[in-house]
Amino acid sequence: MVGPWLKALSSSALASKSVNFADIVRSRRMSRSFSDQAVDPAVVTSCIDLATRAPSAGKSQGWHVLVLENESTQRYWDVALSPERREGFAFPLLLQAPVIVISMCDPTAYLERYSEPDKKATGLGEGLEKWPAPYWTIDASFATMTFLLALQDVKLGALFFAHSNEAGLRQEFNIPDHIEILGTIAIGHEAAGPQPQGRSAKRIRRSVESVIHQKNW
Repeated sequence: MVGPWLKALSSSALASKSVNFADIVRSRRMSRSFSDQAVDPAVVTSCIDLATRAPSAGKSQGWHVLVLENESTQRYWDVALSPERREGFAFPLLLQAPVIVISMCDPTAYLERYSEPDKKATGLGEGLEKWPAPYWTIDASFATMTFLLALQDVKLGALFFAHSNEAGLRQEFNIPDHIEILGTIAIGHEAAGPQPQGRSAKRIRRSVESVIHQKNW
């Protein structure tokens, strides 16, 4: 299954009238209830491939993902959500998501890239403390958002959430210490019926006028 956005990008037909990026953005939401219907691994891979096109400083490309399917998703929940915490858990069908993706970044990729001849003069390859902002996190966030939009395009539900028990996840899945974990994305087909909402859903979205500052703050 390939969405119209993915089709357009892969066929260089980005100007096609069948693609409405605004609709993809506006319809995207966080899904917290999944069916047990399987997800085609090739579709997830295609969405990840699209997300790798997100920008990164110096094209350092420090984004990584750990894809968990089938029994590996149970391993994730066994570490991240103990049986005791599952009692009374507000979103039980979240645990049915057939795919779990852990979004990560590698800060050392930026040091290596900015130690290369064309970037060495910046001094940014000398240490992470030299950077004015953690671009490894920023760039991986760009990629993660692109991934979420790609999933929306192919009609898959997704929930990005903060992981818990990071030490346990690192040990269970052999994640190196220097790799930064941004969060977890649960992926699958949405369960029938209304989607449960988080506590923040009732908050009013800020107006564009409150976001834009013209000429001065």
